[in-house]
Amino acid sequence: MKVLQPAGWLPPRGYANGVAVAGGTQVFVAGQIGWNAECRFDSDDLVDQVRQALLNVRAVLAEAGAEPRHIVRMTWYLTDKREYLARAKEIGAAYRETMGHYAVAMSAVQVAALVEDRAKVEIEVTAVVP
Repeated sequence: MKVLQPAGWLPPRGYANGVAVAGGTQVFVAGQIGWNAECRFDSDDLVDQVRQALLNVRAVLAEAGAEPRHIVRMTWYLTDKREYLARAKEIGAAYRETMGHYAVAMSAVQVAALVEDRAKVEIEVTAVVP
């Protein structure tokens, strides 16, 4: 995997502008929300839901023999941009705790709502396993 960083651009914080991958098996993880394996929410806290959604992503990746280091793209859907920005350090800590330190192409968007009313975040992932 090669991180794509145009010359002269300031480096982004918490993600990569782009990633190039040659070959491998592509793995597409559907949007994961912050509920547990029994489809129950243990918390309504955003950071707790981010942590659980990321753990869910890891579990799906494992089914394909993939690990967080194989992730090349993430899309985060959030119901509250202001809370996400206000708690960025906590979210970053939860990310590093569950996923490690990886530079991936990432987008984050605010949505009016998610299908599950209690969900505050949904995370989609694309990974490439060499």
